[in-house]
Amino acid sequence: MRALGIETATSIASVGIVVEDQIAAERAVPMRGSHARTLLPLIDATLQAAGLQLSDIELLAVSIGPGSFTGLRIGLSVVKGLALATGIPVVGVPTLEAYARAAGPRLGLVCPVLDARKGEVYGATFRWRDGEPQCVSAPTAMAPARFAAAVHEDPCTLIGDGVDAYHELWRAAFGVRAALIPFSALPPSGAVVARLGCSRAAAATDDVAALEPQYCRASEAEIVQQRRGASA
Repeated sequence: MRALGIETATSIASVGIVVEDQIAAERAVPMRGSHARTLLPLIDATLQAAGLQLSDIELLAVSIGPGSFTGLRIGLSVVKGLALATGIPVVGVPTLEAYARAAGPRLGLVCPVLDARKGEVYGATFRWRDGEPQCVSAPTAMAPARFAAAVHEDPCTLIGDGVDAYHELWRAAFGVRAALIPFSALPPSGAVVARLGCSRAAAATDDVAALEPQYCRASEAEIVQQRRGASA
């Protein structure tokens, strides 16, 4: 299968193409402003690097969160537009599961943590079994100290931009029982999203119209609306 994966959940946009589970091309750029300005040119550049056209792609896989609200919306909007224009099927890929897969098989727990701002992280825990990362605790948004307190198993590996954002807190909480992998050492990967998309597509693809981001918490606009409703 020829699959194109898109990852826009963090400050880095990544697009990857896999052909029969082998990486044909992958491109990533740090964001300077909106993903909207860079994503379509990045898709074109990745297709060119793979020697393919969009019409050659058989599956579109997109990271659906949790992560940056704006980045997720843009990534999903672009994928929906491409799918509606071409008829290519789409699969939504949980962002933290893609991070766990990118980390590869490890002892103990793999803990993706993304900086959710406002003193919180998006976090989940996974354990590798039978060649796959199996979810132990579902993605949630919480204070990093609470997340650390909930991880009792060791060893464990923390990955994602939340590692950099709260490095000292993690080190104090876990000591030597945790491996802390910097964001730069294991950045977002569109190719991993594409590979995971292929695995999920073997069971079923998603309804393009119904596919939505998984935010794990209310947006700022929703919070404001809730406060207005409570004070009315």
